[in-house]
Amino acid sequence: MRIIKGDDCVAEGAAWLAEKEPLFAQALSEVGPLPLRLKPEGFSQLLSAIMGQQVSIASAAAINGRLQDAGLIDEASVAAASEDDLRACGLSRQKIKYAHALANSGIDFNGLRGQSTAEVVKTLTAVSGIGSWTAEIYAMFSLGHADVFASGDLALQEAARILFELPERPKEKQMRQMALDWSPWQSVAARILWAYYRVAKDREGIT
Repeated sequence: MRIIKGDDCVAEGAAWLAEKEPLFAQALSEVGPLPLRLKPEGFSQLLSAIMGQQVSIASAAAINGRLQDAGLIDEASVAAASEDDLRACGLSRQKIKYAHALANSGIDFNGLRGQSTAEVVKTLTAVSGIGSWTAEIYAMFSLGHADVFASGDLALQEAARILFELPERPKEKQMRQMALDWSPWQSVAARILWAYYRVAKDREGIT
């Protein structure tokens, strides 16, 4: 299982994809060097991801900031926190439930490093509040898995529609099938499509 550890790995994957798919080569010529986008691993990173679900970036940052200020960033403190403690940080009733579920899940975060993407997704999605998208993003950016694709991501779907000139935005199942052609560098393909999405939307804004 290939693990992305630095910019050289991303560049290698981008070169492979450009050779395999001319449209990726075209996209890369427009987006330039791809970002590494690696993030920390562990409980606090997943908690932050859950807090960011279905809220704006600004709201998520505010909630995560309040949690950090309150010292509620590890399993023990979150598990011991009352609903009032978490509500004071801006969490909804549902996210309080999710935070407690994660804190009490007993996930061996160090053990996730040696697991396949499928195993990581299975472990994480067993926790209330963690869906496939969050689990795949964690595998991609916190664990550095090179061959994972967040097929339910709307920006990836829309970028694929534009780049591949599809009649409509591919749904998750179709997107997942398309991404198989980009193995073993699916996560680099995702980086290309996210970057291309921003370029395409900027271009639409100008026209």
